[in-house]
Amino acid sequence: MTSLEIKNLHARIEDNEILKGVNLTIKQGEIHALMGPNGSGKSTLAYVLMGHPSYEVTEGEILLDGENILELAPDERAQAGLFLAFQYPTAIPGVNVANFLRLSVNAIKKARFQQERGADAEYKAPPVAEFRKRLVEKMNILKMDRSFMARYLNEGFSGGEKKRMEILQLAMLEPKIAVMDETDSGLDIDALRVVADGVNAQFAESGGNLGVLVITHYQRILNYIEPDFVHVFVDGKIVEEGGSELAHKLEAQGYKAFAPELVETGGES
Repeated sequence: MTSLEIKNLHARIEDNEILKGVNLTIKQGEIHALMGPNGSGKSTLAYVLMGHPSYEVTEGEILLDGENILELAPDERAQAGLFLAFQYPTAIPGVNVANFLRLSVNAIKKARFQQERGADAEYKAPPVAEFRKRLVEKMNILKMDRSFMARYLNEGFSGGEKKRMEILQLAMLEPKIAVMDETDSGLDIDALRVVADGVNAQFAESGGNLGVLVITHYQRILNYIEPDFVHVFVDGKIVEEGGSELAHKLEAQGYKAFAPELVETGGES
């Protein structure tokens, strides 16, 4: 069973230390929620896991299937089974959704195929019709009109459409571990439900082969994606852990119950 193990992870950007000894293990078939206030380092953790070049890891390990992935490029981490849904997805003019997804899926599947059978093994991409059928099925779950396939990636998309696009990528790429970086931010209640339904559908379809880390500031998305474990994240480290009831405690008492000296600010989340 695949697991993502974060061991004593420290990271900084320039001279600013943000992660200060993170320890967390996520296994396939588990849903974890990481909850913390603004400025606690939640998004930094997501970026570091995926290999963002602006962040320097100064100590610790990130193990996927027992392999330290710190030296792997972001695309190699994706090929190994790691996925990140962005809080602020980027628009890519000139690249339509269908082509982007087909190229992404084929690149991931080819890499995994050759990892299993050798670098010289010949990979044959599935027919376009087969890919399109699967894409339409996933779009229907996310209540996305077929016209999205011809639109340029995230260009002119609303906030809710961008987040659905992130979940569509998750559904098509079929990772082992998915990190959701504040996917609920900026969503109204209807869009939130659609996005949560998409995550739940992919989790169920994986048959226990997907592990999920939901990074969030608020408890509301956890009304629709029920976590097995909740971790409270303050000042670059986990300060409390528990089950789903911990999220309700946070909602009632706030983060100052776990860090009385905390004064919330904006900035990196």
